[in-house]
Amino acid sequence: MAKQTSSAKPTKGAKKTNDDDFVSDDVISSGSSAYMKLEKENKIRIISKPIVGWLEWVDKVPSRYPITEEPESQDDDNPPKKFMAMAVIDRGDGFVKILELTQQSVIKAIKTLSGNPDWGNPFTYDINIEKKGEGMKTKYTVTPSPKRPLDKVAIKAANEKPCNLDNLFEGEDPWGVDGSDVTEYHLK
Repeated sequence: MAKQTSSAKPTKGAKKTNDDDFVSDDVISSGSSAYMKLEKENKIRIISKPIVGWLEWVDKVPSRYPITEEPESQDDDNPPKKFMAMAVIDRGDGFVKILELTQQSVIKAIKTLSGNPDWGNPFTYDINIEKKGEGMKTKYTVTPSPKRPLDKVAIKAANEKPCNLDNLFEGEDPWGVDGSDVTEYHLK
């Protein structure tokens, strides 16, 4: 069998591959996501003020409405839920992500922390969210970590990944920003 060669030059930033590789490293995803899903143990730094509203799922597609515009649900078994979405740094992998919460126990705990004069707005400390159980028996524990400034690596990562949370209300990509209308980050 003759060995195939390619005269095409690799694109800038492409990894050098072995000609014998069946699948190049370029197509392997790093596994990170632009959205954070709560796992068993989570550590986050909130870096934006949240948007709040209603989340409704219709045919497995989310629709979001401002809190002042509660949708009239067509599905009595799956009514709209209140939600809060914010930009966070996932301390597990260091990536900037959007965390959307509908879990009222977590939302109330964050509200309690932010209203406490000893803690204040959660831009200066990490929040640990522990998830136990499954389905309707899921319980969440929310605890703050000691106040600590963000390191330069985290600040750089956040500045390189702007978003516009309000795009969620329009059904548009919150990461598809043109630079003029971005969500303000609080990087302390």
